[in-house]
Amino acid sequence: MDLYRARPQDGVVWVTGASSGIGRAVALKLAQRGFTVVATARREEALSRLAEEAASLRGSIVPMPGDVTDETGMANIMASIEARHTRLALCVFNAGVFLPVHGERLTVDRFEKTFDVNLLGVIKGLVPAAAHMHRKGGGQIAIVASVTGYFGLPTSAAYGASKAALINLAESLKFDFDKMNIRIQVVDPGFVDTPATEGNPFPMPALIEPEDAAERLVKGLERGGFEITFPRRFTWFLKVLQKLPYLIFFSLVSRGTGWNDKPLRPRSSSGGAEAPQDEGRRQKEAASGGVSHRSD
Repeated sequence: MDLYRARPQDGVVWVTGASSGIGRAVALKLAQRGFTVVATARREEALSRLAEEAASLRGSIVPMPGDVTDETGMANIMASIEARHTRLALCVFNAGVFLPVHGERLTVDRFEKTFDVNLLGVIKGLVPAAAHMHRKGGGQIAIVASVTGYFGLPTSAAYGASKAALINLAESLKFDFDKMNIRIQVVDPGFVDTPATEGNPFPMPALIEPEDAAERLVKGLERGGFEITFPRRFTWFLKVLQKLPYLIFFSLVSRGTGWNDKPLRPRSSSGGAEAPQDEGRRQKEAASGGVSHRSD
């Protein structure tokens, strides 16, 4: 029996991280196809603007603000979806944060914040959504990971680890979800031109726009394969790179990113934590959508 694929007449879609980047573009693409999309993010005003933009489309967008790190809040959104719309047919768990990590300035908080949003933020929506879909006899769930989950890249120790965990999570759950008629998919995009990538300190080949990424993602949902990855000319090269011996792998990545030519950052007097002026600059960059960005 072919696993379930969501259709607009089956129920609503829940998209997290829907206020910007890929999540916002995916919500609009699905509304164009006739779905009612429940859009979740922290920024209520951005969600309201998104709903207004979708007013002329075949489907619609319903703002349900929330923070993916709030377990009770996510459970309450799922309960509201069930109460108002009866059935949740499809989830796209997309909310994420990128906080760069430098080996000479390791801090625990960057790992905690990254895992809280990228990994636990998915799980806190996934648990009530999967329980609902099991009761309803099926559903479709897409988890947005990244090609950075394939292997380590400079500054991505926290982000890449969280995305690798999502890939493993989806692989592990597929065995049981298949029996429950819940189609689970993992989305591994290459570099997408969003605020989260603006601060990357290395070249980003095959960079694509959020609208292009969203179209490819939605087509992947319709096809139904386990992994949705794009652009394939780039991501399949990374799959080959992943299989190389470490001696060759580290050499190629170091040269490709120019990382061998980048000096270490000066250590602060506290032995690794950011100096006050650097912390202030980082917060300013985060507020403007620079090196530290959360996609909701």
